[in-house]
Amino acid sequence: MDHQAPSRESLLDRLRPHVPWGLATPREERGRSIVLVTAGALLDVLRAARDHLGLDMLVDLTAWDRIPASPRFEVVYLLGRAGSPDRLTVKAQIDGEPPRLPTTTGLYRAAVFPEREVYDMFGIAFDGHPDLRRILMPDDWEGHPLRRDYSLFEEPVEFHGHTPKVPSAIIPYFPPGSGSGSGGATPPGTGSGAGDQPPPGEAPGWGGQPPSGRPSGPETERK
Repeated sequence: MDHQAPSRESLLDRLRPHVPWGLATPREERGRSIVLVTAGALLDVLRAARDHLGLDMLVDLTAWDRIPASPRFEVVYLLGRAGSPDRLTVKAQIDGEPPRLPTTTGLYRAAVFPEREVYDMFGIAFDGHPDLRRILMPDDWEGHPLRRDYSLFEEPVEFHGHTPKVPSAIIPYFPPGSGSGSGGATPPGTGSGAGDQPPPGEAPGWGGQPPSGRPSGPETERK
């Protein structure tokens, strides 16, 4: 007897009786099953996916900054099951300072480290997390580097016989507040486009000196 894997559409149909659809919005997007949920319904939807669909594996947990859209942040959970093609994406959009969601570590133990990374990079707090602290940046680091309004800086890296371009000479500049804005000041130079170089004697960077303790310039050239 031939056994066909359930379609992605039937995945949402099977989930439907077990979740509060008034607080969740299902959709198909590019062949993927997606559920957009409120913060209050997040754990109910994840629990239903695990218990009723057998999606017992947290494949990934990440986030992105949607500024200037509101709610500003979207946290994305990708659920799966070993040996099955079934995949479900659950998204929760939140605002606030700090933005907050309940931890999912009680449902998926694999969420411990990804939630710490999202907290570190975006400043999203996960209530009930057993050890919510930075994981990539030093404990005393100020700010959250993957927020779109986080000010950027750059340091040239010099090699024998070759000095690579700094990022602003390669990556287009977007003004603060734009959908892809760096959040930094206008790049030094006469224009605002990519490829502007700093005036003579000024440290390279997007509108500022490099952080204290991080020298740049000829004195940093490798001997």
